[in-house]
Amino acid sequence: MSITSGRVRSGQANHSGGGHARFLPPAGVARDLAMAQLANSVGDGAFIVTSALFFTRIVGLSTAEVGLGLTVAWLIGFLAGVPLGNLADRKGARGIAILLALTTAASVAAFLVVRSFPLFLVAAIVYASSQTGLTAARQALLAGLVEPAERTRIRAFLQSTVNAGLAVGAALGGIALHYDTAPAYLTVFALDAVSFLIAARLIHRVPAVAVSVRIKGEPRLAVLRDRPYAVLALLNAIMLLFMPLLSLVVPLWIVTRTDAPDWVVASLLIVNTLGVTLFQVRTARTVKDLRTATRSIRYAGVAMLAACAVFAVSAANLNATTAAVVLISGAALLTLGEMKLASGAWEISFGLAPADKQGQYQGFFGTGPAIARMAGPALLTTVVLGWGPIGWIAVGALFLGTSCATGPAVRWAARTRAVNEDAQPSLVEENAA
Repeated sequence: MSITSGRVRSGQANHSGGGHARFLPPAGVARDLAMAQLANSVGDGAFIVTSALFFTRIVGLSTAEVGLGLTVAWLIGFLAGVPLGNLADRKGARGIAILLALTTAASVAAFLVVRSFPLFLVAAIVYASSQTGLTAARQALLAGLVEPAERTRIRAFLQSTVNAGLAVGAALGGIALHYDTAPAYLTVFALDAVSFLIAARLIHRVPAVAVSVRIKGEPRLAVLRDRPYAVLALLNAIMLLFMPLLSLVVPLWIVTRTDAPDWVVASLLIVNTLGVTLFQVRTARTVKDLRTATRSIRYAGVAMLAACAVFAVSAANLNATTAAVVLISGAALLTLGEMKLASGAWEISFGLAPADKQGQYQGFFGTGPAIARMAGPALLTTVVLGWGPIGWIAVGALFLGTSCATGPAVRWAARTRAVNEDAQPSLVEENAA
């Protein structure tokens, strides 16, 4: 099969037709990938909402054991991203994505029966590593099946789908929390495991893509020697520190520094989820190449600085209603920054990666969320809650400075390689799975 077989090309965007075109990618490969994302994001949403209570109340672990186990698991998952992405390059992105979806399902199913810390740790390591590798394999699959000019747009559809799925999953998890019984939690985790089985089946429907052959003398993990790309991955990881803001830092800020009502915490997450679901595709339309991607990230830095400034203002002597409006405005600005950042980062991560090494490059670039989740909570709570409004301004300045540094880093990376997205290296077909 040719490397372009089954690819989504420019001009196919209108095939979905009607009102679905705004929220669903074109029928075929892109839609199958989106439905696979939807399936397991529903499971992820339920997992995120219920995991802490499930592991303590059902599995019987202490909070310290849960924290230690998940930290170790995600650290190993972070290290596994590049090797698993390289495996997708060498053995076929579709087959590896299916395998990792199945191992994720198995690890979630294991949580249903494990009742000791050592077994929990093993299951958690398999879960985190599989999730990280699955992300890299999916990105490599997307790069192999979608024309370069369409990748960012299709990726935006997938991100919108993910947020919709997370919202549905969170609602299911909320039902389990309401009942707060062992059967309710076990049902949610069982559904999570099934969601990854469904995702594996949907991934199996898409065409196989070509695999690469390692040239003798070439490093196995070339991305680890690509300094410009490493700098861009680091800058992206710094920008992704926005992730713990709405889920952790702002809720603590609301409780300790403002007079806003408690319901505002949930409203901020709703604003973020709905915003990305409804507007991510539209936001990504302006990103078509490395130049527009750099500009999008610079806009993200401005929006995030503005959001942090608004959050800082919420500590003023405001009544409950005014404080709520200010905080919701800050969440909207942060969501805009998130969408601008994502649109630019996708274009950069795909456009500067060699066509035959998308798996390992996406695995490396995809370590940003893991770094943000590991370093963000301690760093941001110390700066924001410790320094107050000045801390918010410092965090916003970090976002703006990092976004401005992305442009020179992209130009440096472009000078070190031939950025020709239509050129394809010599590849060998992947055997049909």
